[in-house]
Amino acid sequence: MEIMDFPNAFIGRSDAPTPAEVSAALGPADELWDQLVGWLAEQKVVEQEWKCSGKKYGWSLRFNVKKRNILYMSPCEGCFRVAFILGERAVAASHQSDLSKDTLNLLDEAPRYPEGTGLRLIVRPADDLIEICKLAQIKLAN
Repeated sequence: MEIMDFPNAFIGRSDAPTPAEVSAALGPADELWDQLVGWLAEQKVVEQEWKCSGKKYGWSLRFNVKKRNILYMSPCEGCFRVAFILGERAVAASHQSDLSKDTLNLLDEAPRYPEGTGLRLIVRPADDLIEICKLAQIKLAN
């Protein structure tokens, strides 16, 4: 599981990317993107919205349940970033879960904000999806 930062593939754009543009940017990671979107749909996390925090940050696909942010997916070149904002209960539940030691260490080192702990992870190998799904389940439950 990586926390290293890769630049967003759509920095500088004023309009949201199309599905074809996202697929082209992701390259081989497109399949993993689709798997995560499909898994979220199975969990009833179907509200999606493209958001841009500014042209220098690029675009992210936000997933919500009843206006509650669950996670953000940001396309990069050849991979994508998943970001969570976890409240105190979710952080505590993470430490009681079967998340890997590496993921828990990244969570412990993640920046703290008034709205929660901000964890950003890069998804490249398929194994990374397992931890992402576990974190999403924790977020949904807390």
